[in-house]
Amino acid sequence: MSKSIQVAVAHGDGIGPEVMEAVIRILRGAGVLDHLDLRNVEMGLSAYSAGFPTGISSAAMYTMAECGLLLKGPMETPKGKGGKSINVTLRKIFSAAANIRPVAVLPGVPTRLKFDPNNPFRLVIVRENIEDTYGGIEHRLSAGTMLCRRLITEQGSLAIHRKAFEIAAQYGLRRVHCGHKANIMKMTDGLFLETFKRAAAEHPDIEAGDVIVDALCMNLVMRPEHYGVIVLPNFQGDIVSDLCAGLIGGLGFAPSANIGTSSAIFEAVHGSAPDIAGKGIANPTALLLSALMLLRHVGLLHHAALIENALLRALEEGVHTGDFGERSTASSTSEFADAIIARLGQGPQSSPPVPVPAFSEPTFVRPTPPTEPTMLLSGYTPEEEITGSDLFIDTTQTPMALAGVLEKVISGTSFRLEFISNRGTVVYPNPNPLTECTDSYRARFIAREGVPLTQADCIALLSLVASELTVSSYELLRNFDGQPGFSKAQGQKG
Repeated sequence: MSKSIQVAVAHGDGIGPEVMEAVIRILRGAGVLDHLDLRNVEMGLSAYSAGFPTGISSAAMYTMAECGLLLKGPMETPKGKGGKSINVTLRKIFSAAANIRPVAVLPGVPTRLKFDPNNPFRLVIVRENIEDTYGGIEHRLSAGTMLCRRLITEQGSLAIHRKAFEIAAQYGLRRVHCGHKANIMKMTDGLFLETFKRAAAEHPDIEAGDVIVDALCMNLVMRPEHYGVIVLPNFQGDIVSDLCAGLIGGLGFAPSANIGTSSAIFEAVHGSAPDIAGKGIANPTALLLSALMLLRHVGLLHHAALIENALLRALEEGVHTGDFGERSTASSTSEFADAIIARLGQGPQSSPPVPVPAFSEPTFVRPTPPTEPTMLLSGYTPEEEITGSDLFIDTTQTPMALAGVLEKVISGTSFRLEFISNRGTVVYPNPNPLTECTDSYRARFIAREGVPLTQADCIALLSLVASELTVSSYELLRNFDGQPGFSKAQGQKG
């Protein structure tokens, strides 16, 4: 048998090595390793300790780039100050933009909601993976104010929506919903929703709808069967996907795939659980289901169905680890794997088995990675007009006192002070004495009537204000095709 498909394997931290060993034994028992060449790589705490600030060794980075496929166990990331999340770093470096998280009720797994056994519950979360607040672009604007920038792009949003409709077709689901908060974040989530509607128009055969994310969370608890595929921005998708895992018994049953143009990463959603590491009691189901997503990704459909049926049969017959079911009859991690291997070739009896297609050679051909960073452009350049600038000012002055300083500074310039806001709410002009302020203000300056502006004018304004006050951040204000490229403040008139 040819082992033409190379897969990087990171065993992980905490319970990672135990669940990965169990999964690899099951893959070996099903004959998968006749077709895959598994290449171990170093990631996680050992890489941090070896001096790699990303938690990923240089050799691992090279191997991952060479393989284009990674199966990884849970990784531990230093909390608070310290290294960035390995998971996020991998997704972003390798542009694995689509996080696919199937959600399905499994036999023998207790759930808080009662599902109809004759109508198995299944949905798929498609989460944008590399934009949003997960860019991790944060700054301290003042002693008491932190800023996190939220980046949503037209290209990234449109790509994830198209992937959601592709996933709906792949899973045989006829309904796709966009979860968003466009009623509040009118520009960022507004763009996410607008691009969803464009993608939906390309798939008239699939029902499309949108739902505000807070209502979505309520609906998922009350009537989850209403949904098929749900596509969300990164941060909201992270939260909603964990909620969905709770519907089916917890993160121990939640697989995921991170799919990009040239790379794909498959991982369990749960953490490294260091408190039970080394005890041999961890549940390998989530990582095994993630490995099945890998097998289907590379075209090993026969083996994936064979293993999934064996897993379903084992669960149906009461095989379980200590995190679910009766503790007194719990299997160890190794025993759980043995039970699945023993049932290869069998299927569940209480529900229809997964159809097992005849074996065929893997279809996976890795796309040729780009030799240079790819620049994503929409192909359309709108007409731009500079209209002013927002300056973020670090001061403990009152709004009226700050306004006095700013009005004096801009006297005789091309700018007028439109408003001062604090935490997004207008505090000048017409301040409300009940509005509490922090030590970080935003002052919006726009061009006086009939006066054209350049970026040099805005930079000159920045210098003038900085001669009197601490300017901690600056944003250029522009119109695009006549539409403002910036939001209003809460309470702003006009």
